[in-house]
Amino acid sequence: MPWFVWLLAAGVLGAAEFFTLTLAFGLMAGAALVAAVVAGAGIGMLGQLVAFATTAAAGLVIVRPVALRHMAQTPLTREGSDALIGKRAEVVQEVTATHGLIKLSGEEWSARALDESHVIPIGALVDVMEIEGATAIVYPRELLP
Repeated sequence: MPWFVWLLAAGVLGAAEFFTLTLAFGLMAGAALVAAVVAGAGIGMLGQLVAFATTAAAGLVIVRPVALRHMAQTPLTREGSDALIGKRAEVVQEVTATHGLIKLSGEEWSARALDESHVIPIGALVDVMEIEGATAIVYPRELLP
């Protein structure tokens, strides 16, 4: 079979993959491309069919399950109070090692200084380093490197 027929088959299989999103047709399109290269190298029909079948089988048996497993994993996202770590906040009431109040994402949060020796004044900008229950552990922005 001439190489351009394999290219046509690859195009048809690629279009089928586009509409089905099963990953099977896409892997078979890749196998048809391999068969086109083999045909272009002058290898006979048996060699082309072996190349197509071997590549398709390897893709469907090895690559597809790994890809499907990878696509099924949930993305790593931070939710709830964990999403507030790293955010900037403004001090509303002086923050010390034991107490304080900040405005964080439009809400007031109780806060403590990460470094016990810091006293952070009203109006200062801080970064949220940790969340412990309903208390933000903060560090002043101007001291960050």
